[in-house]
Amino acid sequence: MPIQSRNVNVALIQRAATLDPTENLQATIADIEQAAKQGAQIVCTQELFRSQYFCQSEDHAKFDLAEKIPGPSTEAFSQLAKKLGIVIVASLFEKRAAGLYHNTAVVLDADGAYLGMYRKMHIPDDPLFYEKFYFTPGDLGFKIFETKFGNVGVLICWDQWYPEAARLTALAGAEILFYPTAIGWHPTEKAEYGTAQHDSWETIQRSHAIANGVYVASANRIGHEGDLDGGIEFWGQSFICNPSGTILNKASVDQPEILMAECDFAMLNEQRTHWPFLRDRRIDAYSDITKRYRD
Repeated sequence: MPIQSRNVNVALIQRAATLDPTENLQATIADIEQAAKQGAQIVCTQELFRSQYFCQSEDHAKFDLAEKIPGPSTEAFSQLAKKLGIVIVASLFEKRAAGLYHNTAVVLDADGAYLGMYRKMHIPDDPLFYEKFYFTPGDLGFKIFETKFGNVGVLICWDQWYPEAARLTALAGAEILFYPTAIGWHPTEKAEYGTAQHDSWETIQRSHAIANGVYVASANRIGHEGDLDGGIEFWGQSFICNPSGTILNKASVDQPEILMAECDFAMLNEQRTHWPFLRDRRIDAYSDITKRYRD
């Protein structure tokens, strides 16, 4: 007897950000409403969508962009999710306590219920990506959210380079991994390294889909932001791929888009039985994975 399909329409919001957090919130809400009209059932924002990417410099004033969770954004999305009957994944700058901040994603179920948060685990520190100045590493571990339309796993940007993060989230029961993202080129490096950088970014995420038998959906921003050392040219190209790593839909480099694809979560069992990586894992032989490096 064939397995019954579990088709879910997934949408990613790809936008350019302005300097006005309220304007960014209202524009993103409008895009989510449009996505729902087009049939979206799960919608994900780009990373830190309420502001431009402020981590290009170490500026104490930027901490004022943070908010409590639950707070104003989660309340707005809770009402929106309930009104539209959809699941929303939103990336926020969380003020947990005085001097304690996180890069956090929240999940709202289709009835508006706040299901919880994921705090970014891997925090980069690179030129124009000075996130360690702002964000405390996550302390909630890798988790899933059981929503009306499926088991959602959320990881954030720099997390997308780590097979361990994808694996542990998949083992927790994720059917789809969402990666809210803010990644782009240093304009002075684009000509020489740009193609390879983007290809690496896309390839590593598609490999997570293959290795774990899950869907992957990565929402990036667009536009040029900042003038320090040339700023960052965000490369867009948000995409959704299936458990075989095949890209189902992909956005442009420089245009705002509501990117959507139909995901059949029943496909996970077919993929995992034909490519039984989870079955053949040697969990008895992996203890050294918790070491920093061989000694």
